[in-house]
Amino acid sequence: MAASLVISAPASGVGKTTLTLALARAWRNRGLRVQCFKSGPDYIDPAFHAAATGRASVNLDSWAMGRAAIDHLVSRGADADVVLAEGSMGLFDGVATRGISGTGATADIAEMLGWPVLLVIDPSGQAQTAAAIAAGLRDYRPGVRLAGVVLNRVASPRHEDLVRRALIDAGIAVFGALPRHAGINLPKRHLGLVQAEEQAEIGKLIDEAARFVAEHVDLDSVLRSATDWPPQSPTGGLNVTPPGQRIALARDAAFSFVYPHMLEAWRAAGAEISTFSPLADEGPDMSADVCWLPGGYPELHAGKLSANAHFRSRLSSFAETRPVHGECGGYMVLGTALTDADGVRHEMTGLLGLETSFAKRRMHLGYRLAELAAPMPGHQAGARLRGHEFHYSTIVTQPDTALAIVHDATGAVIAETGSRRGHATGTFFHLIAEDR
Repeated sequence: MAASLVISAPASGVGKTTLTLALARAWRNRGLRVQCFKSGPDYIDPAFHAAATGRASVNLDSWAMGRAAIDHLVSRGADADVVLAEGSMGLFDGVATRGISGTGATADIAEMLGWPVLLVIDPSGQAQTAAAIAAGLRDYRPGVRLAGVVLNRVASPRHEDLVRRALIDAGIAVFGALPRHAGINLPKRHLGLVQAEEQAEIGKLIDEAARFVAEHVDLDSVLRSATDWPPQSPTGGLNVTPPGQRIALARDAAFSFVYPHMLEAWRAAGAEISTFSPLADEGPDMSADVCWLPGGYPELHAGKLSANAHFRSRLSSFAETRPVHGECGGYMVLGTALTDADGVRHEMTGLLGLETSFAKRRMHLGYRLAELAAPMPGHQAGARLRGHEFHYSTIVTQPDTALAIVHDATGAVIAETGSRRGHATGTFFHLIAEDR
């Protein structure tokens, strides 16, 4: 049985990812097999988990997934010694309206699976009040059990003592306290952390984080606080239909936002995936029967993508006879033009009429439930798809036929409908699961 924990916090930016990576690597260095998961629709953190553990990490999402799908995904931890699920935002933060099995909150996963929560608390600018916050989180929702607390960014030994005493008086275990340490800060950009594959020194950074955390946290006590979790045999798989039998997948620094469970599900259903790099001026495999452009950071590479004539011509040739689909950043590249943050307009592939701009940043963030008005690869008109949208672009023009009627998590209709022209389709949301 695996020792299982959920790592959460009162809010974002407190240090969940750093602690998760450090614990995972520290226990791996002890010879333990560690399996990580990510609660919520984050496509960046799982790659860091894989770098720390040597095992693929996947997302668990209570808004978009049913219990059977979640059980199927967590079953990969059956042979692990330790299972860590990293939360998103604050412990109870989710959307206002319940989805398939919850609101997307980390607490949903903790309660559903019976895994206790290890809280990361940053007591900067406070002392005993940190204990009140931890106690409030402990008592807020029956069914969510608190294992204890790790303090992060404590200012001094005196500061640590004040917070630690208050937590112990509240009946909350304190497993350690981390002083400020700039050397283990993970670099960030506008959609979150700079991706693991873009950081040549990521292994050394994780090693340093593991050393630092092992020095200041009682790893044995943390492990004893975990639940011995006997994984259940999954009764079903994921509600995922591959977009085709042979899939040409764009994959490089500009096209990297794809959920690992989606690729695994495609392969499990018998699909074959071949990758190509638009940044290296490569086009899709012409023997494939569908091309898929995931999201990523095309706005950081717009000039190069615009100049890569071989990629553009080969993609256009492919789209003459076979479907091409783009998600978010991939959708923007399928469009006519993209204006970057400096106001420079770059011509894109022109398979769709969409034109987007990053010159005036506007965040689009949230779950999406789409009902297709027209087919897209793998799905017929009328299909209901659950996904998540996160970008900072604005639509300059979108003259094509709408692909779907799209609602946010409250049921409100949103303007970002996706579009279709010929064999090309695109959406601003990233697909997580079919709504069956």
